[in-house]
Amino acid sequence: MVKKLLPALSAIIFLSSCSTFKPLNITSNKPVATVQSPTKNTKFIEEITVVPQAITVNKDVRPVVKNETKNNRQTTSKTSFEKKSTAKKPIAIKPDVAELFQEFFEDDLPEVEQSSPVQLKYAVLMNTEVESLPSKSLLEAVDEWYGVRYRTGGRSKKGVDCSGFTVEVYSALYGMEIPRVSKEQYRVSEKLSTTELEEGDLVFFNTNGRGVSHVGIYLGHNKFIHASVSRGIMVNDLFESYYLKRYIGGGRITTKEAEPQGTN
Repeated sequence: MVKKLLPALSAIIFLSSCSTFKPLNITSNKPVATVQSPTKNTKFIEEITVVPQAITVNKDVRPVVKNETKNNRQTTSKTSFEKKSTAKKPIAIKPDVAELFQEFFEDDLPEVEQSSPVQLKYAVLMNTEVESLPSKSLLEAVDEWYGVRYRTGGRSKKGVDCSGFTVEVYSALYGMEIPRVSKEQYRVSEKLSTTELEEGDLVFFNTNGRGVSHVGIYLGHNKFIHASVSRGIMVNDLFESYYLKRYIGGGRITTKEAEPQGTN
């Protein structure tokens, strides 16, 4: 039995010590293939991810949206332009009919379009419509003095007091010589309530506690123009608290009176 096993053992020992088994070592070459394969796969994956497919898709989509929007806007704009052009086509009017229209509208133009700069100015100052302003002649007469500074005893554009202002306006506008001082102007005037006042009437105030001491010219809508001590010739409202507390009443001078001597 031992003799039979000896040849087999000898063959095994020979084979185990033989160098021909060394090339069959599994760890010699196969790991290289194993390492290279993942590397190739990694390069392949990198090549795929480098291509920005999402951007390509967006480039294809965005121009379509912009073109559609642009086309829609151009179509809409063109349509609205065509409608406006159609609506504003000139109408042919015969010369005689055109003259008739012109005459009609000239007679019926709004008064504000025919107003003078002075009227527009006092419409703003009085906070009212041009149509309800006092006469243009009255406005022009008082406006010559607008902004002139106050000066006691003055009657010129260099300086004027309240009664000097009314004396000069009445002389230029009505050709009347009225008393020089406000107290005398009140004495010779027809007394009026506030509701009876008309443009050009006088309005009187007690500013010093000793009776009539201030006068102005009524313009309508509770507004009057006068020589203010602090700001010169200006427009105020009768219902402003200062003037309302000191208001005495209105007066209307209808006859020529001799000018008495005195100061304001």
